[in-house]
Amino acid sequence: MSPLLIRNVRLVTPGLGIQPGDLLVRDGHIVAAGAIPPSADSHGAQLIEGGGRLLTPGLIDVHTHGVMHDLYESGPDGLRNAAHSLGRFGVTTVLPTIVPQIRDGWLERLSELAAAIPSARGVNIPGLHIEGPFMTLGGAACPTLPGDVGLLEQILSACAGRLAVMSVSPDAPNIVPVIRRLRQEKVTVFLTHTRANVEQTEAALDAGAVHATHFYDVFYAPPETDPGVRPVGAVEAILADPRASVDFIADGVHVHPAAIRAAIAAKTWTGVILITDSNIGAGLPAGVYDTPWGFRIKVSPHEAARHETKNFLAGSALTMDRGMANLLRWLNLPPAQVWAMGTLNPARLLGLDRRGRLEPGAAADLVLWDENLTAVRTWVSGHSVYEK
Repeated sequence: MSPLLIRNVRLVTPGLGIQPGDLLVRDGHIVAAGAIPPSADSHGAQLIEGGGRLLTPGLIDVHTHGVMHDLYESGPDGLRNAAHSLGRFGVTTVLPTIVPQIRDGWLERLSELAAAIPSARGVNIPGLHIEGPFMTLGGAACPTLPGDVGLLEQILSACAGRLAVMSVSPDAPNIVPVIRRLRQEKVTVFLTHTRANVEQTEAALDAGAVHATHFYDVFYAPPETDPGVRPVGAVEAILADPRASVDFIADGVHVHPAAIRAAIAAKTWTGVILITDSNIGAGLPAGVYDTPWGFRIKVSPHEAARHETKNFLAGSALTMDRGMANLLRWLNLPPAQVWAMGTLNPARLLGLDRRGRLEPGAAADLVLWDENLTAVRTWVSGHSVYEK
């Protein structure tokens, strides 16, 4: 692979700042970023003229079920097709998120999905994100089972080392041994779908959970037992605990921007992450689309993704580029700190030391953006995967 030299861009260093400069890539990694003199060792490099556009690290989506016409959990072809579509939205790393359906053959299907990861092209996939089955509240489709280490062992075996994240409810019975076992396998544990009290939430964090996903959504307060005294539960415990980060579906439907600003006040910009929780139809025109769940969803940027007839939420119609545009508009923060919510922060959460950064030694996961925050060009490890 020949070197790549991108000239005359505004380089986004997540969390730190935005500066004019150039970027040099060799063998899939960044070797220089900033003011690169014409005399730099760039012989034979492909030259890209940036025209003063933004150049950022690629976006990282840690919670997404599908995009456009494809659902990750529909099978290896669905996973590969969805992965191939992500470059157009500026996504270079993704955790395909699977809602386990506990019925005959589901472990075999999970194994097939995990085995298909190396064959996916156009995006980096560190592993799967399994949302459930150890939940107390089902949401749109999640099963609700108590913690079961025996079942967990079957899931771990089916994933064959390719399970990156599992989302669980902190108030699911017997959940602490499940969390501890996941951490032994270096699986990152997210909390969600809960009505937990403070003590249950703190026990899950003590056991090794580190993050709350689609925060505020399906996070209910415990039942009121003393009239006039507002119950305190998982939301407050997570906001108060410096060990836990949070993520939001920034579509303006699932959560009000004020809730995101409140989390930033508690966590600072370093503890907040952008996700999509996207479904089939994300990135497509408004319309009605089939799913494998026995119902169709209607998709609209202003109403998210909803059950066609019952109208309850079923994931989102958000893509990461639109989510980032929303955060930049809603938050009174330096733009470089907002960009970190889709790049550096999720990379740190997953322990991806070479991603989410524009610095020497980092993987050349890059996005060149136009003035409307639409990807013009996307690279994964220095390979061009999308060109507008």
